[in-house]
Amino acid sequence: MDLQNKTVLVTGASRGIGRAIAIELAQSGISRLIAVARNRDNLIDLSREIWHINPHVEVVVVPLDLTRSIEVNTAIATAWRDYGPIHILVNCAGVANQKPFLQTRFPEVQEEISLNLLGLYAMTRCVARRMVSQREGTIVNVSSLMGKVAAPTMATYSATKFAILGFSQALRNELAADNIQVVTFLPTLTDTDMVRDLKQFRWVMAMTPQRVAKTLVNGLRRDKTEILVGWQSYLAVFCQNIAPWLMDRIVMLSMTSA
Repeated sequence: MDLQNKTVLVTGASRGIGRAIAIELAQSGISRLIAVARNRDNLIDLSREIWHINPHVEVVVVPLDLTRSIEVNTAIATAWRDYGPIHILVNCAGVANQKPFLQTRFPEVQEEISLNLLGLYAMTRCVARRMVSQREGTIVNVSSLMGKVAAPTMATYSATKFAILGFSQALRNELAADNIQVVTFLPTLTDTDMVRDLKQFRWVMAMTPQRVAKTLVNGLRRDKTEILVGWQSYLAVFCQNIAPWLMDRIVMLSMTSA
């Protein structure tokens, strides 16, 4: 894929992986970045940082709560009218809560499902309908390695990330005839503020957000439909496919003690 002069919308762009992706894309030849997140101040900080990196990239700041579907519809209609077609959508917004399943509170479950899955669905539907009308576009859905290999104490998060893979596969087949590409991106444990409160897993080396972002951009340039990050991810998926019982044992042994 040629990223030159593209308009890209990134959700979750105010921090973590989404912010790193936005910055990496700004250095990769795009002409316009539509940065979406809840926190306006963080988005403004991002736009200033990108201006210093590459002043030729126009940054459009869109403070938005993805769980409010009507506001999502309005924001995308306005952005499309004011800035023209969106060529690439990167659905990166998400939240993770770590807690043993029997101790989980229902509001926490609702929060993860609402943002990780329903928010992604609402944004994708708004953008995909318009991409189909122009018969061009790429949708990147950020899942996780936990969308392939579920981890104890992360049941709801893993459920949403598994769901994103199934959603993406269905969408890839549905929209292929309209020249729409659907890519799944599966970062492993990444050193961001979202995961710093999580109990870590033994033997899993956290990646930097910058490395994760570079992997995505390189994968897009090579037209990959599924992008994993790091050799540990490839090994984990291989073990899960060949010997799932062994992967279960490894995951259990990797859990750090409380």
